[in-house]
Amino acid sequence: MARLRTARRILVGGAALAAAGWALRDVPAELGVRPLTSGPDRVARMRRSPQFKDGTFYNPMPESTTLMTTPPAGLLRELAKDRDQRRPGGPIPLRVPPTGDPSPTGLNVIWYGHASTLVEIEGRRVLFDPVWSRRPSPSQLVGPKRHHPLPVQLNALPPIDAIAISHDHYDHLDMATVRSLTATQKAPFLVPLGIGAHLERWGVPAYRIIELDWNEEAEVAGLRFVATAARHFSGRMFTRNDTLWGSWVVAGAHKRVFYAGDSGYFEGYQGIGSAHGPFDLTLMPIGAYSPAWPDIHMNPEEAVNAHLDLGGRLLLPVHWATFTLALHPWAEPVQRLWREAKARDVKIVVPRPGEAVDTDGAPAVDGWWETLG
Repeated sequence: MARLRTARRILVGGAALAAAGWALRDVPAELGVRPLTSGPDRVARMRRSPQFKDGTFYNPMPESTTLMTTPPAGLLRELAKDRDQRRPGGPIPLRVPPTGDPSPTGLNVIWYGHASTLVEIEGRRVLFDPVWSRRPSPSQLVGPKRHHPLPVQLNALPPIDAIAISHDHYDHLDMATVRSLTATQKAPFLVPLGIGAHLERWGVPAYRIIELDWNEEAEVAGLRFVATAARHFSGRMFTRNDTLWGSWVVAGAHKRVFYAGDSGYFEGYQGIGSAHGPFDLTLMPIGAYSPAWPDIHMNPEEAVNAHLDLGGRLLLPVHWATFTLALHPWAEPVQRLWREAKARDVKIVVPRPGEAVDTDGAPAVDGWWETLG
């Protein structure tokens, strides 16, 4: 009997190890590639960038953008406190996106959750920072879990004309999503310098990768894409800032969109607005802020400041609701945004995930999150 129990423990332990090994099999690929080892052409372009020096990219803003290197005092106590407030108090309402053809002259937008957003501009579709995995992590065993399902499966997306990535953090660049989009769509990926090395490792053909430095531009499907500045950082675990981060201007013949990606507030938004605005729609991050990292994520009031600097007409908040990435309460970002927008007469729209918004007739804010906060 003892031998049977021992054998059973060995079998169970072996099965657990095998399962863990299977779950972790993609981690090396998830970590991506060091771009400086990915080929002479890419390396030469990176080294020519004004944002690159001493082997890494950096923020040229004069203020400090250094992340904390040691946990702030009381962090563990804060993590244990008010945990229930950092997730919704019930199911987040979803909407099923429409499937019809986009308007050849209009501007519609569908927010899928977190930063993943589909913009339909003058008959073309642009997908920003698509992340369809359950966790924004190198392993689906660890990391923050989704607070809501995706409103639509990847293979049910309509034909996409361009996929724009802001930077290589896991909640904005997801290997599984990239691989699926590579197989199911024909759209090129527009990325900041260095990120193409990750995409190539994950099977994206080189002809579908457009890498740009800040202030460089490309035309795709009749739309003008401009890579613009952001105040952030990059890295997928062991290295930091070996790829560039950024924001995006997408301009059609008459409509213009700005996507901020992940960024702290900085004075450069005024210059972006002067050079490329005004914008019919801005997609602005409002969540995952903290006094511990004030320079690399905006808070809601700063998002309104940036929107005004850009000359924005309608603001749609992103980077909230889907993953818990900071200590603030789940609904606090959008509640603060709504209060600030009303105080400064800024027009905002806060759709449910999957809800389609026509920017020429955006619905009034109805506070749908208030019963969940």
